[in-house]
Amino acid sequence: MKTVYVVEDQQIMRDFISRLIEGQAMLELIGHSGDGQDALRECLKLQPDIIVLDVYLPGLNGVDFLRQLKKDIPGVKVLGFSAFPSPGNVKQMVEAGADGLVRKTESLNILEQALEQVAAGQTFFSPDVVNMLRDMMLHPERIVSPDQLSSRERQVVQLIAEGKSNKEISELLNISIKTTETHRTNIMRKLDVHDAVGLTRYAIKHGLVHSGALA
Repeated sequence: MKTVYVVEDQQIMRDFISRLIEGQAMLELIGHSGDGQDALRECLKLQPDIIVLDVYLPGLNGVDFLRQLKKDIPGVKVLGFSAFPSPGNVKQMVEAGADGLVRKTESLNILEQALEQVAAGQTFFSPDVVNMLRDMMLHPERIVSPDQLSSRERQVVQLIAEGKSNKEISELLNISIKTTETHRTNIMRKLDVHDAVGLTRYAIKHGLVHSGALA
């Protein structure tokens, strides 16, 4: 029996995936969350065998969630789940240690197959993601990613794009307001961006958030 934790911010999708897992004889659902920070704390405590992870999450995006998780639970299997996978996101998820990536537009059979293969210790990427990976190997110069920022700076950019104030960011990340302001200044200097609108555009372009989540 493999234990599974679901991290998905859309309630209807989270419920759907949870019920799918509960219907599998060899899988046991041990928790779920719609927030990246909360989910990371829960997963470090519960130590699941498998995590179904939305790439776009409020609070802590899927890529940075995965990077932090793999440091503490290197053996965990992670199946990424995304409605809008970009080449940059796919590259970062794979490099961070994802064991699979499935589009939300795929059929139920594809998701079941992905869960089965990841649970068996294999990898699974949906067909269009495989095509992205192939194209990245042939044309690496086309890939854009926010690698010039540290993990903490990416978190700050994401939270700014989500409309959080410096005070809210400080509370969410458990850092001082002065530290948040320093991160914000350093980010703007590195990116040559001078306002929250520019940072939001950057966050969307590089897959830290998607435009639909900000509507």
